[in-house]
Amino acid sequence: MLTSQPSTGFSADLPAFRQLFSQAKDIVIITGPGLSSGSETPSFAGFWRKWQAQDLANPHAFAKNPSRIWEFYHHRRQAVLTADPNPCYQAIAQCEKVLSKQERKVTVITENVDELHRRAGSQNLLEMHGSLFRTRCLECYYEEDNYNNPICPALEGKGLPDRNTEDALILEEDLPRCDHLGCNGLLRPAVVWTGEPLDHDLLRCANDVLNNCDLCLVAGISSTMFPVAMFAHQVVDRGVPVAEFNPEPTLMTMSCRFHFQGPCAEILPFALCCHKI
Repeated sequence: MLTSQPSTGFSADLPAFRQLFSQAKDIVIITGPGLSSGSETPSFAGFWRKWQAQDLANPHAFAKNPSRIWEFYHHRRQAVLTADPNPCYQAIAQCEKVLSKQERKVTVITENVDELHRRAGSQNLLEMHGSLFRTRCLECYYEEDNYNNPICPALEGKGLPDRNTEDALILEEDLPRCDHLGCNGLLRPAVVWTGEPLDHDLLRCANDVLNNCDLCLVAGISSTMFPVAMFAHQVVDRGVPVAEFNPEPTLMTMSCRFHFQGPCAEILPFALCCHKI
């Protein structure tokens, strides 16, 4: 955890934020892709080969070419498996551990699917968009964790992101298959794709957390990924202070009590370091 102040990102508001944080009993931390910067994980933005990553993360793309989509997710899974949680994840997990001994609660609500919060040690965690390491069967809908690398033999050595790499064109029967009760249906990543709703039970849990918190931190959220981007506004509407940690101002910045600008992996750990025991 950082103990020296970064060169950018802070103002005279930092002591006021730390004072509020020291008094809060029920803290929610909402995180997004910007938090993973510095963890050597591939960004969801940009290109994989010649396709925009967002164009691959939808059910229509999977139905049209499941081999290509599994190559893409195999690449992402491999990258995450070799990455370590950056200081941001570690600081959040440490805060939860320390504050729990004071009968104070920290809950993380994240858009991220890389499980880096889990690996850092966060326990009270709502992964709103699912996980790269969970699969769902298209036939029986059974879901389970899967950390095999590769997830099936046909993906060994596949998924290279270079623009000139040709599709592997793996036969559907050789892609990941469901072995639950002999189903053998085609598996897909159990992540929320474009156009798909969030899990109803997870959304209910998130709303309960947001309706009871007395302080909200937002880190690495672009404010364009709905509905998670609206969670902070839900807290603001209750009159609860919100602190934003982001490299750039966002659509929610003007609604936040505090805005700390800079790389999340630097500014958030420093903001929280006074709570390390």
